[in-house]
Amino acid sequence: MAEILVEPIENYALKTTQNTKTLFSKIGVVGCGKEGQSIVRIAAWNGIEVTFVEQGQGIIDTALAGISAELDNRIEHWGLTQSEKKAIMARIKGTVDYKDLANCDFVIEAIRYNDHTGMRSIEMRKQVFHDIEAVVAQDAIIATNATTVVISELASELKHPERCISLHFFVTSPEARIIEVVRGLYTTDEVFEKVSTFVKLINRQVIPVAESAGLISVRLFIVLLNEACHLLMEGIATKEDIDKTVIAGMGTRFGVFRMADIIGLGKVVRWMDNLYEEFGDPKYKPSHLIKRLVRSKLLGVQTGEGFYRYDENGKPVM
Repeated sequence: MAEILVEPIENYALKTTQNTKTLFSKIGVVGCGKEGQSIVRIAAWNGIEVTFVEQGQGIIDTALAGISAELDNRIEHWGLTQSEKKAIMARIKGTVDYKDLANCDFVIEAIRYNDHTGMRSIEMRKQVFHDIEAVVAQDAIIATNATTVVISELASELKHPERCISLHFFVTSPEARIIEVVRGLYTTDEVFEKVSTFVKLINRQVIPVAESAGLISVRLFIVLLNEACHLLMEGIATKEDIDKTVIAGMGTRFGVFRMADIIGLGKVVRWMDNLYEEFGDPKYKPSHLIKRLVRSKLLGVQTGEGFYRYDENGKPVM
């Protein structure tokens, strides 16, 4: 029998140009706690494949369950369909191996706070950046989702610090259609423009911010919260009436005390401590009222009580 010759069908293709990968068709996220889950969900919702890295299969399963639960909430209240949820979840993959980030052209660090110290160690985050750089392509962008950490410090020890940038997703206000984008001392214009394109791809508006601890959002919020605490402690008004004034008078969705409870008072105090250390301005120093709540482990929605009390579904108990 004559030998059958097998030739690649590509040799007979009418189009000889190679298929090129679309920018941001696949991104990575390191850390999939509350912030990481929000980033993963938003990206997958907008048609982007996402691979996230966590420390164990149990944590991966918990993260996927959290994303699924939030999508179920969107089905109930926002009109998302079951088939749309299925498509979103199919774009998401969890892994314990950084090598699975190799094909990502954009990776965002969003690690949790240290369980023992309550802090996101700079050295820990630097190590994450090194681990990402070791597996991704030279032109892949590396970012941190941060508010009080300066991106130039995280990028300073990398081989290619010019590809690093900082983002701030408004996790506690998922309906907010803005993302603060921070270029560091090394960040190139090309990287900033590419990340701005990514923000638009996920239907958000870019808020360019010069490198500064606290950015716009955190610096404004904690000063407002501190002043609200002073008003409360001076007996000027009740917390309920202060929140009503903020909502009705300033057009916000939540009052300042309720928003602090949603963010988590432990996290708020860490923001305040970081900014007070950075700038030395007393306006950033945590109010004694907030510190007293944190010392008592009354951290807000996550513990069932903070400025307000909450039921098992996170709804205020009036």
